[in-house]
Amino acid sequence: MKESYEFIAEKDMEAVRIDKFLSDNLEDLSRSMIQNLIKSGNIFVNDKQIKANYRIRPMDHIVANIPEAKEIDIAPEDIPLDILYEDDDILIVNKPKGMVVHPSNGHESGTLVNAVLYHCKGQLSGINGEIRPGIVHRIDMDTTGSLIICKNDNAHRFIAEQIAVHSINRIYEGIVHGIVKEDEGTIHTLIGRSPTDRKKMAVLKSDGREAITHFKVLKRFKNYTYCEFKLETGRTHQIRVHMASINHPLVGDEVYGPKKCPFKLQGQTLHAKTIGFIHPSSHEYVEFTAPTPDYFDELLKKLD
Repeated sequence: MKESYEFIAEKDMEAVRIDKFLSDNLEDLSRSMIQNLIKSGNIFVNDKQIKANYRIRPMDHIVANIPEAKEIDIAPEDIPLDILYEDDDILIVNKPKGMVVHPSNGHESGTLVNAVLYHCKGQLSGINGEIRPGIVHRIDMDTTGSLIICKNDNAHRFIAEQIAVHSINRIYEGIVHGIVKEDEGTIHTLIGRSPTDRKKMAVLKSDGREAITHFKVLKRFKNYTYCEFKLETGRTHQIRVHMASINHPLVGDEVYGPKKCPFKLQGQTLHAKTIGFIHPSSHEYVEFTAPTPDYFDELLKKLD
């Protein structure tokens, strides 16, 4: 069934591009997906189809129609899942290091989507398209931890609305280079594609999306710091970019940190430990915690 979202632009809205406006308000959709919706005539402003260069005016009435998902052509695979919780609406998994969330070029199989298709027997939400059934948010390939899978469109819509207003409680743990002096703090910037390397994200002075990360020191070692991160927003690579921006990149992060790591690691030491939200059926707050992986605990012992 087709999904529709409606918005009224604020009175002080000034010439914001339609794709940026929608990406800020529909965070479960990528900018490229939104641009495809515009090209296919599924975005209306004041009851008229618009082009990609349209800029929002105050009090504009915006309607985004998301077509029904096509029959997917992704093979279910019998891949073991570390399930933290499951009911008729949601599945909470503890994603392992090295697993890609959804198929892409170079990662056509072995993804979390392949695994949940097998486990859920196709009972997954279709709002996010045929490549990402059930996926309402994601974490990086080498980040471990808790992830929500939505089994139906109602659950997907309900969780996506919480993500859009930043009400989901997302707490990560990570180990960073150097000694973080402040016991706690907040990093508040704009994040967008790096102007020098389009494969990377970067802190920008303008044209980025607001990103807010709260951090707290859990333990200091000789040359490293064990931190907790609470996300207020969920931008791509947000914690990795923010910590690198204050000269404390995550240990093992070869993209935003040192190319050589003194430890044998596969990517950044970052774990999505806790996720909490309002349940789509009970409408009560629920919270789930993923235990830290063995490699993470072993590294902490070495540093101690």
